[in-house]
Amino acid sequence: MAQNCIGGALSPSKTLTPKCIPINHPNPSSLSSSSLRKLILTKSKKCLPLSVCISASMSSSQQHQPPLSLEALKTSEHRNKFLNAIQSSLSNCLSETHLDLTVPGLKSKTRGKVRDIYDGGNYLVLVTTDRQSAFDRVLASIPFKGQVLNETSLWWLNKSQHIVPNAVVSAPDKNVTIAKKCLVFPIEFVVRGYVTGSTDTSLWTVYKKVVRNYCGNVLPDEMVKNQKLLENILTPTTKAADHDVPVTPDEIIQRGLMSRADYEETSKRALQLFAYGQRVAIKHGLVLVDTKYEFGKAPDGTVFLVDEVHIPDSSRYWIGHSYQEHFWNGLEPENVDKEFLRLWFNDHCNPYEDKEDWFLN
Repeated sequence: MAQNCIGGALSPSKTLTPKCIPINHPNPSSLSSSSLRKLILTKSKKCLPLSVCISASMSSSQQHQPPLSLEALKTSEHRNKFLNAIQSSLSNCLSETHLDLTVPGLKSKTRGKVRDIYDGGNYLVLVTTDRQSAFDRVLASIPFKGQVLNETSLWWLNKSQHIVPNAVVSAPDKNVTIAKKCLVFPIEFVVRGYVTGSTDTSLWTVYKKVVRNYCGNVLPDEMVKNQKLLENILTPTTKAADHDVPVTPDEIIQRGLMSRADYEETSKRALQLFAYGQRVAIKHGLVLVDTKYEFGKAPDGTVFLVDEVHIPDSSRYWIGHSYQEHFWNGLEPENVDKEFLRLWFNDHCNPYEDKEDWFLN
């Protein structure tokens, strides 16, 4: 994975203004906003920007806000605006980028499951595409997905600077973040508040296999799926090339993946970030169930929060007011993340082993 670090002074506004570019971090001319704006898309997005739909929906609903529910979202008066914007852009998803072939100064490209990362010397250009991934593979592309993920992450990065610094240089496009480089720790800090999930490393998957000590956390007996833990726990994984592997704190230190001091600092910040995210989420009618964080170290030794933060691609969110009722009735919580996609694939195939052609049929 490319060595990257995201953070810095951000404007919470969705529009791109000079406030996105800190004076202390001049943007290289070879990575100018105008160049990126012209070259970022392999196909132009000519449909109504999603942010316009969101703004219209939010402004009209601020006066009266009933409890958030999936049914309310489905029957909202703005539903057709969202559907029309998405449907008109189905053929214009941002699935692939090739900035290394068109922007001077970009040396190489690393293609992740969702992000394309370009090396710009002292900087990285991170393009969040519309690709949809699950179970360590890319399944499809969804209009506006990259924009939603990038702007959501930038919002959280800005809001969480009181907990841990980050190093965003600028956001010249709704799908793009330019960041300073740093040494990224080879660990994903997964924080969980509930016994749930459907992937191989999720807490419910291992719990139902009678695992009661997971990543150094002792779990009580007789818990059920989607039950809240007594306290939030950290279940770190190594950043393997094809599949994340759970690891204990002692193993991380013994294997030299991190020093004890660095691990203690980052694990503390991860738990603080998660608790803060839960507080913000519940104020907006949501439950932040679990998520992951990545951290890196600058040359001066400063620890930074890197990669995306609290986005629905790497976090589980449930509708808050209906959680208890669904839990007591043995129903899956109403969710606003990609868990529905994971559950569907789990029910219809072996998502880790079935061949690619199965997904295309």
